Amino acid sequence: MKLQLSYKDAGVDTARKDVVIDEIIRLMKRTYDPRVIDLPWGFGGLFALSSPGKLFAKHYKSPVLVSCTDGVGTKLKIAFMLNKHDTVGIDLVAMSINDLIVQGAEPLFFLDYISIGKVNENVLIDLVKGIVTGCEQAGCALLGGETAEMPDFYPAGEYDMAGFAVGVVEKSRIITGKNIRPGDMVIGLASSGLHSNGYSLARKVFFDKAKMRPNQHIPEFAASLGEELLKPTRIYSKPIKDVLVHYRVKRAVKGIANITGGGMIENIPRILPANVSIEIETGSWQRPPVFTLIQKLGNVSNDEMYRVFNMGIGLVVVVDPFYTGAVIQRLKSAGETPYLIGRVKRGNKEVVIR
Repeated sequence: MKLQLSYKDAGVDTARKDVVIDEIIRLMKRTYDPRVIDLPWGFGGLFALSSPGKLFAKHYKSPVLVSCTDGVGTKLKIAFMLNKHDTVGIDLVAMSINDLIVQGAEPLFFLDYISIGKVNENVLIDLVKGIVTGCEQAGCALLGGETAEMPDFYPAGEYDMAGFAVGVVEKSRIITGKNIRPGDMVIGLASSGLHSNGYSLARKVFFDKAKMRPNQHIPEFAASLGEELLKPTRIYSKPIKDVLVHYRVKRAVKGIANITGGGMIENIPRILPANVSIEIETGSWQRPPVFTLIQKLGNVSNDEMYRVFNMGIGLVVVVDPFYTGAVIQRLKSAGETPYLIGRVKRGNKEVVIR
């Protein structure tokens, strides 16, 4: 008699996965607003551009959709080391949302893709809890996603994640940086730490060179190394939206840059016109100790640090000098820690670190 094989025998238990997805759908509903059309187990997520209580046409005459996609990178390795999976979902949302808002867009909805060797209910639920928390912080709906069970593709206990965000901005309100001029001021918003960039270098310094352990207490951090490295990426959408709505007519904000991979040196020039540069004063903000320790233990050059890491500044906002003080105060009222970190000068689309 021939042996009968099933999908479960091959390592994929669809019934077990379906039970988890029912719980995921319940979690997703925490992020819904009236624009989401609820269709559990639908093949696609539905989002209405107008709905009771939020009339889309009232706010947008010529709406432009903005889309972004990103992942978490090798920060996931820290989650694997600590078997702690409830915060990297926040990182996943942050990586796309922080890119989306620099165009002046309002986040609408988010989708995720999780690929895992074998479904572990607790791990998968923790991942989605983090994504839901990130969407709540961003003010957008988690509209759907995909969980791919891929036995023999990932080592036991490992997975990968990708995220996709869609937002909207009025065409005349798109922020590109084209109006940045000499004399404009540069505001930096404090990061929560490494965010989700530079982890290949950070891991090499801490674990390979310095031979440190994830659970090792670090006095400079007042926490373990792993706890510091797993701090979730800060999501800036709500305070930035508050500033943009308040200055809708006055156009105080001229450019916004998300300081991700490439640091200030590579990300800020992406928003600069051809005839200007930006000077950054390094002593103008409080640099988190994790960057100092990486530089010291790894003997990393200053230039390399500013090309790889955010160095304590997660988002840069270029503003008209007349409104600088008011914008800083508004960001403080929204719970951010803003610093005046530099100014715009004549130049050739570069960042000079002083």
